[in-house]
Amino acid sequence: MVTPSFISHEITHRALSPNQNPTRRGNLNWRSMPHMERNAQDELRAHLMSTNEEFHRLAQQHSEFARKLEALEQLPHLTEAEQLEETRLKKMKLRLKDQMEAIVNQYRSQQVA
Repeated sequence: MVTPSFISHEITHRALSPNQNPTRRGNLNWRSMPHMERNAQDELRAHLMSTNEEFHRLAQQHSEFARKLEALEQLPHLTEAEQLEETRLKKMKLRLKDQMEAIVNQYRSQQVA
């Protein structure tokens, strides 16, 4: 099984300086999470990948956008059109990540109830 990029791939951002935190909206930095919590997160996402078609589709799109971003980031200089595409891809990835997180949260709330 291919590990989706949102699990194993650390995203690099051109707009971030080394002192900025790449996490959004107060989410924990992946590296600062306790090891057991990361494993539980990985297991939950793997479960959703195999049981939730919507989550699987979103994760595949997220991985596709990540691959396209990586290709752009390999270029030594981006044209204006490439910079716009990079921004668009980053926004799309973030939207997909938010949608996947909503599915994770919904699943967790159903398990607690």
